[in-house]
Amino acid sequence: MANAEVQPPKKKFKLKMPGAFVILFILTILAVMATWVIPAGSYAKLTYNQATSSLQIKSPTGKTTRAPATQKELDRLGVKINIDQFTSGGISEAVSIPNTYQRLKQRPASLWAVTGSMVRGTIEAVDIMVFIFVLGGLIGVVKASGAFESGLMALTKKTKGHEFLLIFLVAILMVLGGTLCGIEEEAVAFYPILVPIFIAMGYDSIVCVGAIFLASSVGTAFSTINPFSAVIASNAAGIDFTQGIVWRIIGLIVAAIFLIFYLYWYSKKVKNQPTFSYTYEDRESFNHMWSVASTNDQIKTGFSMRKKLILTLFVVTFPIMVWGVMSQGWWFPTMASSFLVFAIIIMFLTATGPNGLGEKGVVDAFVAGASSLVGVSLIIGLARGINLVMNEGLISDTILQYFSSLVIHVSGPIFILVLMFIFFILGFIVPSSSGLAVLAMPIFAPLADTVNIPRFAVVTAYQFGQYAMLFLAPTGLVMATLQMLDMKYSHWFKFVWPVVVFVLTFGGILLVLEVLISGV
Repeated sequence: MANAEVQPPKKKFKLKMPGAFVILFILTILAVMATWVIPAGSYAKLTYNQATSSLQIKSPTGKTTRAPATQKELDRLGVKINIDQFTSGGISEAVSIPNTYQRLKQRPASLWAVTGSMVRGTIEAVDIMVFIFVLGGLIGVVKASGAFESGLMALTKKTKGHEFLLIFLVAILMVLGGTLCGIEEEAVAFYPILVPIFIAMGYDSIVCVGAIFLASSVGTAFSTINPFSAVIASNAAGIDFTQGIVWRIIGLIVAAIFLIFYLYWYSKKVKNQPTFSYTYEDRESFNHMWSVASTNDQIKTGFSMRKKLILTLFVVTFPIMVWGVMSQGWWFPTMASSFLVFAIIIMFLTATGPNGLGEKGVVDAFVAGASSLVGVSLIIGLARGINLVMNEGLISDTILQYFSSLVIHVSGPIFILVLMFIFFILGFIVPSSSGLAVLAMPIFAPLADTVNIPRFAVVTAYQFGQYAMLFLAPTGLVMATLQMLDMKYSHWFKFVWPVVVFVLTFGGILLVLEVLISGV
């Protein structure tokens, strides 16, 4: 009997998730296609012109007229917002005027818009890109100085056995940053200083993103006094931001507890069994990118005073950035300038001295560090290109009008739950928290009056719905974060979906309680 030929085992088909650039490219094509299918339309938009001290009204057809900047004029337009919010600069973006939606001639985007929007979106994001380049250059110089390695060795010795304490502290600080001032895009600055530490403690890339990006996003989802979310949405809804703040504080406390326990559960699993990690297959490339290996020379020189000074200067840049954003109104150009000041000082310290790298060495280190974050910068620009396509195709307001029609005939708890899920979908289309607030609040807030629901509940629904989506939406900051840490979207989705379910479920319960108790 002839020996049967042994067949090699068949390879199982495994669906592979495309990378960040491919996902955004596909979404750009879909956005272009949507401009051919979804009817074009627009609301009239209202802005305040500081030069003329007047209101500027842009009709759906593009005709611009002026009106006196008075409360009476706003009431006439049906915009239930205090005029002081416009004149003081509290609301600077264009506000939708209720009951002015008009269907317009279709504006289908051409095939050229696929690449054109990518270029223009990148140009629009140049302020963030410059900040990221300066950050990368600063990191490159600090790494070249050897201060990272020496400081990391000293830290890991002191934290041995209490590793989760650092994750706990970082997560709490990021939650507070999110709820108080909306730190999200700025959070990318914290990866370079914290990721090497988390790796040295035995954690994976998921823990890094969870403690920084997810924590700040959870804080923003439950914003209390965040000017870019709770405050501007309340202003656009025509109410004081303190209305409903007690509910938001209660929600924040519960959400922070949930997040800490979730991070503790996952980090403990990874610590005890590294193969449990959702990103275990990519651990080698991730560690190669972010871990810091000590050379014999660095061990001999130890944690010298020069290295301590360099590391101290590097760490100090971050609380200064937070202070500038929260109290001085800093934006990315100012933050980039402040980082550049410290980068120049550190370059000088690294270039000089007995073991200095010299002028060429520190410049090369700065350039290498900046170039390592080119991909992250481009991702932010490409995501903005998608929003450009939808806005220029005039389909965003059509979608907003359609959703507003869905909640006209419902009331009570059903109204607020449906509204939360509407904001969940709108979060994909308009990933900017302030942008969605001024577009949607003047439309949805008056609808709450018709069903005897407090307007602050609409603000809360907007926060829960939009940010539950922004944990996932490729049009938001997620893709830039994943690109920075070379993480697959599928791995991130596996980790974050329970948090999305929590926000929508717990948020829904909180919203229903707001409606029922306020109606008593």
